[in-house]
Amino acid sequence: MLARIKRQAKAPLKDAAAVNSTRWELFRRLKATGLPVECGSGGRTKFNRAVRNLPKTHWLDAARVGASTPEHRDVTGVRPLLTKACGHGKRNRCWTDAHGFPIRHAPRKKFEKGIRTGDIVQAIIPSGKYQGFHTGRVAIRFGQNFQIGKVSVHPRHCFAIHRADGYEYSFGETFVADGVHAAPSNA
Repeated sequence: MLARIKRQAKAPLKDAAAVNSTRWELFRRLKATGLPVECGSGGRTKFNRAVRNLPKTHWLDAARVGASTPEHRDVTGVRPLLTKACGHGKRNRCWTDAHGFPIRHAPRKKFEKGIRTGDIVQAIIPSGKYQGFHTGRVAIRFGQNFQIGKVSVHPRHCFAIHRADGYEYSFGETFVADGVHAAPSNA
């Protein structure tokens, strides 16, 4: 274990140096715009969180990062919108095995009836096993129906709410002042 610690101590810190120099250059350029810019530290953020008795979450820490953080900011009932980069799919037209021979091909169609894979759609299914309202990210399939999660839906029951932009959206937990969080929703 001592050898591993010594090896790590001798490792170059070029990655940390690149981040630090980039950070300060970004700070200088933002200051040059004339907009109000403030730096914060992890210690300051932790202090602000502890003084206000808040849980450690990314979105609450972002609201409490600097010295100009107000004494009181009401976040009770706030439900953050979470985003995740998921891209627009893959460009390759076929997948190969270990020897380079094609084993399967990508579907030719990504659009169907004005809807494409990745769109957020709402489906109103009038009858059947999945009767009701379903909202989610759609996947275009080879067959007659679309896929919304585990639900198979005919295109005539769907309408687009949000066009695919390469991100996945969901809501986080609702913040409650006494430290109890409501269960997250799949909406």
